[in-house]
Amino acid sequence: MKAIVIQAGGPAFAEVAQPVPQAREVLVRVHACALNRADLGMAAGHMHGARGGAGTVLGMEFAGVVSAVGAQVTHVKPGDRVMGSGAGAFAEYAVADRGRVMPIPAASMSFEQAATLPVALQTMHDAVITHGQLKAGGSVLIQGASSGVGLMAMKIARLQGASLVIGTSTDAGRRAKLTEHGAHLALDTTDPAWVDAVLAATDGKGVDLIVDQVSGPLATANLRATRILGRIVNVGRLGGMKAEFDFDLHALRRISYIGVTFRTRSAEEVHEINRLMLADLGAALADGRLSLPIDRSFALAQTPDALAHMKANRHFGKVVVTVAP
Repeated sequence: MKAIVIQAGGPAFAEVAQPVPQAREVLVRVHACALNRADLGMAAGHMHGARGGAGTVLGMEFAGVVSAVGAQVTHVKPGDRVMGSGAGAFAEYAVADRGRVMPIPAASMSFEQAATLPVALQTMHDAVITHGQLKAGGSVLIQGASSGVGLMAMKIARLQGASLVIGTSTDAGRRAKLTEHGAHLALDTTDPAWVDAVLAATDGKGVDLIVDQVSGPLATANLRATRILGRIVNVGRLGGMKAEFDFDLHALRRISYIGVTFRTRSAEEVHEINRLMLADLGAALADGRLSLPIDRSFALAQTPDALAHMKANRHFGKVVVTVAP
């Protein structure tokens, strides 16, 4: 089959063996897949958990039609339209653990639309609801809100009944669009007064929850923007892996600081994340209340161009790769 494979000179269109599903796995004929930041890292030669290096098929999320299932798979069958997350999505066929694959929730949803959803839904339901414990009437700040996962976080927060949703972006054009996708207030964290704006919007208390995809230099400022007994869920480190951290402020505000990643989670844990997500959000997915904008689409052979487009950091929403059936 044709796939995008990491080679010495970078990602390239190549012919590789078609994967074979094991007992707990689903083989999907891919129709569309979506890019994520981790794909950029692996394309540049970095490892993402245990994945990466020469010969690795890129890609983390996909949508398509079930081609075959393992003996222990009962919730989907050949011919079903599905979406899911798993290794090797930028290919004509992808195989994934059964707990990562779910039916596409609406007959009207295209494969391209469905491919944008799995990672964002898993990541942000886990961050906003499971670990963030956001309740109706609560307030939340999403750092890096113009990405696909950031936009999904705001939509989930609004669906959860949040009274105040704040999104951040350092790009003026993207920041202007945030209110169209769930933000009550859009801020620029390069503005030294951004924390003051958060405090002004929360009567001086700070938000109940920050979902942080940036980290780095924002670490201590996030503490200032979070209320006493609030929560910070760290899901990304685009701004840097290390920075100064005011431990005294953290203690004074008694903030719960929670780090999350899927790289150290078992298949069973991811299965449970998907189960909880579908229980809470399944109806909103089916009726179209939870969807993501597609910034641009590329053909599978153009995936290196798609990666370059994402690396330029000018996109809003998801970048999608289509695979000819």
